[in-house]
Amino acid sequence: MVGTGRVGPALGAALQLAGHRVVAASGVSTASRRRADALLPGVRLVSPPQVLAAADLVLLTVPDDALADLVGGLAATGAVRPGQIVVHTSGAHGVAVLEPAVRAGALPLALHPAMTFTGTSVDLARLAGCPFGVTAPQELRPVAEALVVEMGGEPEWVPEDVRPLYHTALAHGANHLVTLVAQALELLRTAGVAEPGRMLGPLLGAALDNALRSGDAALTGPVARGDAGTVRRHLEQLAGASPDIAPAYRAMARATAQRALRGGTLKEEAAAALLDVLNEEKH
Repeated sequence: MVGTGRVGPALGAALQLAGHRVVAASGVSTASRRRADALLPGVRLVSPPQVLAAADLVLLTVPDDALADLVGGLAATGAVRPGQIVVHTSGAHGVAVLEPAVRAGALPLALHPAMTFTGTSVDLARLAGCPFGVTAPQELRPVAEALVVEMGGEPEWVPEDVRPLYHTALAHGANHLVTLVAQALELLRTAGVAEPGRMLGPLLGAALDNALRSGDAALTGPVARGDAGTVRRHLEQLAGASPDIAPAYRAMARATAQRALRGGTLKEEAAAALLDVLNEEKH
């Protein structure tokens, strides 16, 4: 395993539970070494070329932007062996990024677990039923599927050419959701709510569940109803309490209005009034 951030040790531990033996890992930072010690006790930490020399199946669990250089460097130094299975866990890449390793005889797989990781043993339980975005050559699909199932996941096949779009969707949904929730918590604290998470939890849980079930049909609130006056008051409040959140509110309200209009829940006249408010000079 090359990379002992939050993802690698959890996947390595899951494979160990399935009967595989993790023979070596590579990690530099103190935090990485601590995670490896906790989730992969007894596994020796060595350099990336030494990991490849010891393993028949290699997990590359490094950041997206570091992957191409890592693969190219390992292949150029002769670290990759013919018949070695080389797996990366990047959502942004398919198997094309592994081409230097393939030219050296490696068998390429892209297995991306669609979940967030804590870098602790909690992740092992969360892997149960976790979808994996899988890209692989046709002849390696059984190998990819077996590895995902052994880690407790469920394979979802993603063609090479749409891998970037797949990752865009996940990042937009998960990362921006965190930002939206954090902003809502901040505003509730400013409003004097002692436990904002407790107040938001039921509302956001129901909204997420409804959205996953019904898509745009789940839209509620002042934008979906066409309450332009309420939206104006929201913007006035943001201008005083947290002006840095106002641009995000405007952008999401515009997107919500457009989707509600397209879905037929918002009439054109009401949408026009809303967009006029959202396009007014900032308060």
